[in-house]
Amino acid sequence: MSAADLDLRLVRYFVAVAEHGHFGRAAEALHVTQPSLSRQVRRLEREIGAVLLERIPQGCRLTEAGAAFLPPAKALLHAATEASAMARAAARPHRVTIGYATNFVVTPAVRELRRRRPHAEVTTVHLAWNEARDALLEHRVDVAVTRLPLRTDQLRVTPLHEEPRVLLVAVGHRLAGARSATLADIADEPMLRSTDPDWDAFWRVDPRPDGRQAPDGPLLGGAAADRFEAVAEGRAVAIVPASTWGPVQRPDLTTVPLRDVPPSQTVLVTRAGEQNPLVAQFGAIAADVLVPPGSTGVPVSER
Repeated sequence: MSAADLDLRLVRYFVAVAEHGHFGRAAEALHVTQPSLSRQVRRLEREIGAVLLERIPQGCRLTEAGAAFLPPAKALLHAATEASAMARAAARPHRVTIGYATNFVVTPAVRELRRRRPHAEVTTVHLAWNEARDALLEHRVDVAVTRLPLRTDQLRVTPLHEEPRVLLVAVGHRLAGARSATLADIADEPMLRSTDPDWDAFWRVDPRPDGRQAPDGPLLGGAAADRFEAVAEGRAVAIVPASTWGPVQRPDLTTVPLRDVPPSQTVLVTRAGEQNPLVAQFGAIAADVLVPPGSTGVPVSER
């Protein structure tokens, strides 16, 4: 049979079973009955002409044919989703969804876009610090304002501005109140860690310029409150964007300027090849008006 003859619904069922390793759990996730799911997978196997899954006491596992089929099956489903999203976007040229990462305020740019395009449908979506890439590729947003580092394949990245990085410490820390600090001053200080290796390397400055590894601190998730609590308790210090820390933040924490740490970069990110004119217009507006507290105020592209 040709690829054009494949029923995407059957392919989706197979991928679900392969990922769960169990027909019952896959059926529950797909909201279908297990007997129906089993029949659909057998139908796909007949159409392909190969057994893809074999049952075992713990559930099921891929056959050699199934293991070969799984990667292109996932790619096929992704391509179908992408094609549908692109078609919907082309049919709705007067709509745009703007994503913004934690601690960014995009209101001035959104307000200006709505003023210039009063008949456009402009919506905003808050994104976690590491969510921009997935949100764009899954077409949950059309454009995002976030910080580097970021995997940029399949994306177009436009620098907006630079922002100093500062050291976040408890008010009782030995460096609290210092006019500034250097990496040498925190050479032995445990640093908060994240699950993203690129993000972790950048925000912990790991390795350090002298080749030393940054000391490990607690491994925390994405909630800012958890990170702040760990620093306030004295379990670690953290390097953060200057604009993260405003006058309404907790009184048991303070920041110290870092003299020898390069600034962070704020960027506007879109999908590669994005054609929505509202995205381009928002990007131009954002470059003019989105300057956070503590930034240089000068676009990176002009430096």
